[in-house]
Amino acid sequence: MSTKKLAREIHTRLSNHYGAPTWRQNLSPVAELVSTILSQNTNDTNRDRGFDRLRERFPTWEEVRDAPQEEVIEAIRVAGLANQKGPRIQNALREITTERGAIELDFLQEMPRAEASEWLQNLEGVGPKTAAIVLLFALNKPAFPVDTHVHRVTGRVGLRPPKMSAKKAHTYLEEQFPEAAYYAVHLNIIKLGREICRARKPRCSECPLREICEYYKCNYLVHS
Repeated sequence: MSTKKLAREIHTRLSNHYGAPTWRQNLSPVAELVSTILSQNTNDTNRDRGFDRLRERFPTWEEVRDAPQEEVIEAIRVAGLANQKGPRIQNALREITTERGAIELDFLQEMPRAEASEWLQNLEGVGPKTAAIVLLFALNKPAFPVDTHVHRVTGRVGLRPPKMSAKKAHTYLEEQFPEAAYYAVHLNIIKLGREICRARKPRCSECPLREICEYYKCNYLVHS
């Protein structure tokens, strides 16, 4: 089976299993950027708590940008790695201000996708995953974010080369799935990775992809 055919089969099976997924409430591009920085190495609950506390303490992005660093760090501490994320958020807001004269990213809507992604990745601390999330969920542009769950699941099922890095997988996986499927398949793969295809003790017997999965074939069928 070709990788593109496998990708279509993955999308179909996950859609049948989970249905049409829905992202959390839409955020502005700047808010999505900050939220995604907060999401690094933590769970959704702590990310949202950190984001909400940041906005309660500093109602505008200008206030976040100009606040004493230690106050921003304290506001987001619940999200984890606050000593790294606080300066990263403030630096991004300063860079946006320097480039645009204001803290806004709506102008990216008018850019070609690749150009918009490059612009975002020029911000210190913003990589392809963060850029792709902002593009897909805040700007409605075709992008395929690769987080730890997407990287793990696509590797196990055999959709991507086993040793391909997450960074390289962004472009590779975008080429496998049709653009119209990015939103749904990204969210459904994450759900599969959290609930079934877990890093430790994957629940393969419950997986809707087991019949087309290389990991299942190698670890279960050959020993049955």
